[in-house]
Amino acid sequence: MTDLEAQAAKAKVYRRRRIVVFSTLAVVIALLTTGGVYTANALGAAVPAAAPQVTDPEPVAAAPQQLSLPGFGAYAVGAVGFDGLLATGNESTPMPMASITKVITALTVLAEHPIPAGESGPDIEYTDADVDIYWDMVAQNGSVAPVEAGATLSLKESLEALLIPSGNNYGISIANWAFGSEQALVEKANAWLAANGLANTHVVDSSGISDDNLGTAADMVLLGEIALRDPTIAAIVASKSVDIPEIGTLKNSNKLLGTHGVDGMKTGTTDDAANLLFTADYAVGASTVTVVGVLLGGENHSVLDEAIAALLDSVAPGFHEVAPLEANQVLAEYTTPWGETARARTADGATVVVWSDTPVDVEVQAEPVTLAERGEQVGTAIVRAGTQEISVPLVLDAGIDDPGTWWRLSNPGALD
Repeated sequence: MTDLEAQAAKAKVYRRRRIVVFSTLAVVIALLTTGGVYTANALGAAVPAAAPQVTDPEPVAAAPQQLSLPGFGAYAVGAVGFDGLLATGNESTPMPMASITKVITALTVLAEHPIPAGESGPDIEYTDADVDIYWDMVAQNGSVAPVEAGATLSLKESLEALLIPSGNNYGISIANWAFGSEQALVEKANAWLAANGLANTHVVDSSGISDDNLGTAADMVLLGEIALRDPTIAAIVASKSVDIPEIGTLKNSNKLLGTHGVDGMKTGTTDDAANLLFTADYAVGASTVTVVGVLLGGENHSVLDEAIAALLDSVAPGFHEVAPLEANQVLAEYTTPWGETARARTADGATVVVWSDTPVDVEVQAEPVTLAERGEQVGTAIVRAGTQEISVPLVLDAGIDDPGTWWRLSNPGALD
């Protein structure tokens, strides 16, 4: 081999070594670069949200309540805070209200002459004209309450004389004091009825002595609920009797008062029929349910009261307490790809009072979770029963932490 050939061979070997070295270096650099990118990506990848596995409680519903319904007249029964009417019969038929009209008179007067809580309102002076009204009502065979010329009664005492013994004469006397005349009160009363949604009720006098004072049973339930919101009227109609120094003891005409849960409200008597707008309270669990109802068109008050007593005795057991949620109840579970687990529990229990076969349903709204702390709210459980709705927060019973460096690097693509 010549010197020239030897030099050429050495150069060839050198080139090969350079190629190998630089190729190896390129591979190393590529690996380092790729590893760095992977590490950066793995360590910086966003944590995916864990979807909740939700447990929806089954709806709860009791059997329909069996009612003892009147076999006559028009009637309707509702309950404060409950949607619709619980029992009805001819509830849209206008019928003479008789002395239930006096509740409308009282509400109309109090709308313009309210009595502050704990007070008796302004004084009303009674004169010979009021005595004449008394004797005129006696002549018409209307119910009356005593009155004396020269007596001074507070507005509350005057309303007691109107509502407790059902004094027709006080309807006119109070109207004259409040509005100047009975006709002026009638105009105010009909405007008040329209404004309060009692579209099927109309009055022509202050006492109900005329059969042209008409209302439907459905409207009467609404009237009773409105009357209960006024503390003066609510207290008066719940009184079995009152002592008024100027006129003596007045006894309530409502013979059901204090029986079958009845604590109000107003009798009504026409020449042909007996009526009663009634309220009753019943303890249901930790709550009290207020029932408001009316029966119009009884043969007499004895027949009417017996029918209402039977109706109420069948209505009361239909209210029951349901506890669709307990505190700490698990309604959703979470599991992450790196093995973290947590459960969404109710922060509180929920109890609701329902009527008859009203279903109680629970809707679980749980959100996806990424990283979270123990006790963090992740959703809501909504309890629905008729128009009632209760929201209960859902909170985690354990934290969900980042998977950490080692898990990220050793689980390629798991966080993509």
